[in-house]
Amino acid sequence: MKRARRIASVLVLLFLCGGIVFAAGQSDKSAGSADKKLKVGFIYIGPAGDFGWTYAHEQGRQYVMAKYDWLESVTVESVPEGESIRYIDRLVQDQKCDMIITTSFGYMDGTLEAAEKYPDTIFMHCSGFKTKKNLGTYMGDLYQIYYLNGLMAGAMTEADKVGYVGAFPIPELFRHMNAFALGIKEVNPDASVYVKWINAWYGPDKAKEAAEALVAEGCDVLGFTEDTPAVVEVGQSHTAAGKPVYTLSHYSPMQSYGEDSVISGQLIDWGIMYEKMILDVYNGTWESSRMVYLMEDGAAKLGGLEGSPINEKFIPALKAKMVQSQDFGEISVYDLVMKRHNQMKEGRQVFDPYKGPITDQAGTVRIEDGVLPGFLDFLDTPAIQFYVDNFVSTPPESE
Repeated sequence: MKRARRIASVLVLLFLCGGIVFAAGQSDKSAGSADKKLKVGFIYIGPAGDFGWTYAHEQGRQYVMAKYDWLESVTVESVPEGESIRYIDRLVQDQKCDMIITTSFGYMDGTLEAAEKYPDTIFMHCSGFKTKKNLGTYMGDLYQIYYLNGLMAGAMTEADKVGYVGAFPIPELFRHMNAFALGIKEVNPDASVYVKWINAWYGPDKAKEAAEALVAEGCDVLGFTEDTPAVVEVGQSHTAAGKPVYTLSHYSPMQSYGEDSVISGQLIDWGIMYEKMILDVYNGTWESSRMVYLMEDGAAKLGGLEGSPINEKFIPALKAKMVQSQDFGEISVYDLVMKRHNQMKEGRQVFDPYKGPITDQAGTVRIEDGVLPGFLDFLDTPAIQFYVDNFVSTPPESE
């Protein structure tokens, strides 16, 4: 009897050990899925150190790379927009990338061509509007932040002249510039907006020349879309010389280049978008779509520095500037910026600068009273390529 019990005990022990070995084997097999790799190629319009648009994309790539051991990536910098297909060929054929991310509007047609050429590769294109089964688009848009910067620009200009240095006349820039101008108009109906186009994303010399030209025309606040701190440096140099020229920085924390000039700026977090799209591809759940992230999604942020929405040097002046608001009555510009900031973080339906009526500089109503156009239906298409009614400059096609 005792022998039988001993045999039974041994059998139970062996069974249990076998179960442990089986479970461990299953755990190793599950962990083995981590051996699956995903290789992503990034095509950049400028150098990763431009401290503007491309720098922000690179920060997003580094963010997601740091989170996942299974992720591999390769970057190609300073790719001319008309030559993207050649570089995509190399990333697919030589680098064996599973996914290609192209990060500039001008890559749109080249990315579409590549998607047709490589149907087994996933493509994501930034800021465009063309899709296929294996091609989606994404955008972390800043028009809401540009509007807030416009409120501050309108308050801070003494000359009632605000300048803007623009890279290329594409829907994205018109969307941003018009939101900027609408903010200016809300607090300062007497102010006008002047534009200089430089036809370059990364062109510090051109940006500096354009900024100086705007200052020469009397502009004392400058916004811009160009991927270096050149405009900020122009503003800082004039301010240091005793003739204040204030600036709003672009895409990256540029306040250190203009401590006395930068009022605020717009910041972007591409990392949360890259994490979403790359995880979807890795998990096999990716589908072609048009991804748009705004303030409510945590992508768009206000500030010339991370964690600092407004340069503290300008807060007293913005608090002292009182305006009459249709929604809030008499209010300081500082408080108006903060209230609008909080509203837009709740969603477009709470407040959006593009709720009509919106009239262009020719007097044509572009958005009817009370209408809020869908982002994808209007705001990111060529239909937005006009100037609202406080611009002095005319759009390039009209010049």
